[in-house]
Amino acid sequence: MWWSFLKAVRSGEHRVAPMTWVAAVGALLYGLWPVDLIPELVLGPLGLVDDAGVWGILLVLVTREKQRYEARVRDEAINVAGTVR
Repeated sequence: MWWSFLKAVRSGEHRVAPMTWVAAVGALLYGLWPVDLIPELVLGPLGLVDDAGVWGILLVLVTREKQRYEARVRDEAINVAGTVR
């Protein structure tokens, strides 16, 4: 279902919430930015916690968008009379 979700987003069939776009851009910039809130150089593996948190938040938002898309597709499969197409 991920593939159909991504196709729907790309084609404009499903509009992604603005906060999800902001989080995606923020996660990308934070991942590429050379300055880190918790540097790995100083704290070792513990420094990866902030990176994992940013990507985890993005994963939650994208999964929620996918669930919204699936619910809409499921609702569209049921017509007004209540029968499944």
